[in-house]
Amino acid sequence: MSGPAVPATPGVPATLRIGTRPSTLAVAQSTTIADRLTAAGHPCELVTISTSGDRSMAPVTTLGVGVFVSALRDALTAGEIDVAVHSFKDLPTAQPGGLRIAAVPGREDARDALVTNGRVLGELGRGARVGTGSPRRAAQLYALGQGLEVVPIRGNVDTRIGKVRSGELDAVVVAAAGLRRLGRVDEAAELIDPLQMLPAPAQGALAIECRGTDTDLAATLQAVLDDPGVRAAVAAERAVLATLEAGCTAPVGALADVVSDLDDDGRAVDRLSLRAALGVGEITGGDVLRASVTGEMDAAEKLGAALAHELLDLGAEDLPPAGLGSVNRWIGSTE
Repeated sequence: MSGPAVPATPGVPATLRIGTRPSTLAVAQSTTIADRLTAAGHPCELVTISTSGDRSMAPVTTLGVGVFVSALRDALTAGEIDVAVHSFKDLPTAQPGGLRIAAVPGREDARDALVTNGRVLGELGRGARVGTGSPRRAAQLYALGQGLEVVPIRGNVDTRIGKVRSGELDAVVVAAAGLRRLGRVDEAAELIDPLQMLPAPAQGALAIECRGTDTDLAATLQAVLDDPGVRAAVAAERAVLATLEAGCTAPVGALADVVSDLDDDGRAVDRLSLRAALGVGEITGGDVLRASVTGEMDAAEKLGAALAHELLDLGAEDLPPAGLGSVNRWIGSTE
């Protein structure tokens, strides 16, 4: 991917090697980043790197934390690539030493999408088979009280949607961001309102990572790609996860929006409005705890931590023995 001839930037490679997972979706989202950098005068090439999550069809909850990112991070540390593009929701909440998130670009649609052969969520009758590999989605689907049967699935977008088209399933739930990046959002029967189903923390957002010592490169990535509002929103959402000490496969949903408000002097200011949902007890019949809070943009992580503590006060302390255990039992029961 070549761009206009511009003077070299000190500390930034002449051609940036961007690491990406090999899936169609991952390549599509990495290409958008490469195009933006190229347009800004920094030519790029994509380097595809297969992760353990890509090579296995086992349930994600059995594979461990970071299965979609560790190989990219290893390549970054080893100097095989200069930049890694991650789906932010796949990242563990603890940032490894030696690496930094240099930029968080503008966010794609954070909602979940329902793919059916025509019906929307409220029209799915008792016993309708809905496919998802996410315990978070499963917990919220069961909590709707519609008598749905949730079927754990894995695979790429084509594989999942194919189970609906073939009649094997009545519906599947996937990320709207993925459909939009693939130009296939019209295949969704419904984009699910977050009031019904809160997305995963950082869903729809990308994380652009580089080595911590590459300060000039990090500054360039931030200048070209970073969206401060999205960075703050994602920080708040992920702080909910981190405070609950729950992994990215836990039944936790969170979504922060930047909203306009008035300060004490009547001046317009931006604040974060954060909502979270947490499945506790058995996935197939437990409760979904919900809470919300509004706070300052520059205190995003504190805001997320405060909301997590509110969930703990509501009863989320039952999550480790009941919630995560039930996730593994739910996934395992269908193998």
